[in-house]
Amino acid sequence: MMEDKILPGHGSGGKLMNEMIETLIRETLGRENVQLDDAAILNVGTGRIAFTTDSFTVSPVVFPGGTIGSLAVNGTVNDLAVMGARPLYLSCALILEESLEIALLKDILVSMRKAADYAGVKIVTGDTKVVQKGKGDKIFINTAGIGILDGDVERRPIEGGDAVIINGYIGDHGIAVMAERNRLSFSRGLVSDCAPLNHLIGRVSRDFPGSIKFMRDPTRGGVASVLNEVVKGREFGIKLVEGALPIHGEVRGVSEMLGIDPLYAANEGKVLMIVGRAEAEKIVKVMKEVPEGAYSRIIGEVGPDHPGKAYLETAIGGRRILPLLTEEQLPRIC
Repeated sequence: MMEDKILPGHGSGGKLMNEMIETLIRETLGRENVQLDDAAILNVGTGRIAFTTDSFTVSPVVFPGGTIGSLAVNGTVNDLAVMGARPLYLSCALILEESLEIALLKDILVSMRKAADYAGVKIVTGDTKVVQKGKGDKIFINTAGIGILDGDVERRPIEGGDAVIINGYIGDHGIAVMAERNRLSFSRGLVSDCAPLNHLIGRVSRDFPGSIKFMRDPTRGGVASVLNEVVKGREFGIKLVEGALPIHGEVRGVSEMLGIDPLYAANEGKVLMIVGRAEAEKIVKVMKEVPEGAYSRIIGEVGPDHPGKAYLETAIGGRRILPLLTEEQLPRIC
């Protein structure tokens, strides 16, 4: 049942957000118009493009490993890349709070420019609004992005035995932002993984055309939420192997202190792929040749157990179901 007022959980990427999208947004705007993937695939003339938009409200606006500016660029690039598109152009709309320091705004814009240059995209249009002091939180950024589909994005169906791959450490972004926000002095080694994924995905797509069965960047809601989307209503389950999960010791420590499960923490430079078992090791090897994939590995597999659910096989052989989030675990992290 829908709540009668917006709650923090409506932005969590979990159960409340999915209910709101299904029963309010799609129902009101028209189900035939609203696609639920990271980007919409659209026919334009004789070709196809991917089109996406996103808004960024992270607090603090500067954090270890990035700023709200680099986060906005990388987040939008990644939404296009995981749809199999080659990102080309971005827009940038700035909502600035009165009294924001000009020097801070310039630092954010510089970080946006550097991120766009590295990703190989151009920021070509935008908008600026200023709200009264106390009516915002320094700066919010909205971006939209357009990418082109160079080839066929049709994918083979997921089936038992398929491997789940991630390109590196889990939970770095969400936990780094939370540690900075809470000024946890012992967590100085934590750095966001904020990075573009288009170079990594482009390499895998070129070397293994048609091999990626599923692909998504696990941002809000983290790895567990994305896998819940994959298994929803399906006749298979997905097992994650605890011993195979790459999680930094600092992330584990801060997570335990804050009562957060790293599997639900946001990532801003990670991609989850599901591929056929026969190709998995070869794909991981190629991913490791790209900077954003240096720590790639297989972390789980698709199987017949617990159909419709994602679960964790623990180090001692137990199993823990990974349910869809119902509350916002980490607010304002992207």
